[in-house]
Amino acid sequence: MITPPTGPDPAQQPQQSYPPQPVSPPPFPQQYGAPVSPQPMYVVQQQPTSGLAVASLIFSILGLLAGCCTFGVFSVIAVLLGHAALRDIRETGKRGDGMAKAGLVMGYILVVPMLIFSFWVVVGAGLEAVNPSTR
Repeated sequence: MITPPTGPDPAQQPQQSYPPQPVSPPPFPQQYGAPVSPQPMYVVQQQPTSGLAVASLIFSILGLLAGCCTFGVFSVIAVLLGHAALRDIRETGKRGDGMAKAGLVMGYILVVPMLIFSFWVVVGAGLEAVNPSTR
């Protein structure tokens, strides 16, 4: 038995034009394990944190812990440093906005009762010194 030849029919093959047209590469030309060109690395440098904001937060915590023993001195310092920190952050673009605001809030919450207590102690002691009670 004679078998017909196998293979493409020459009449069915596409005609090639001259000069040959460039063939687009496949979408993923690199195979597994092929060398890859490195991508450029970008280093993002963060702004430093404002030291005044950190100090404001620390003094407000000290004012909270010390309570009325310091007559609100730590709270007043925390408020002053908090305002200075917000100005510093606004002008220089440093970080620490949240710490400065937290120091301000705790400082103001603590400074009002401490100032009232201090006023009450000073005025009460002064009135007692001027007009002693006879018990």
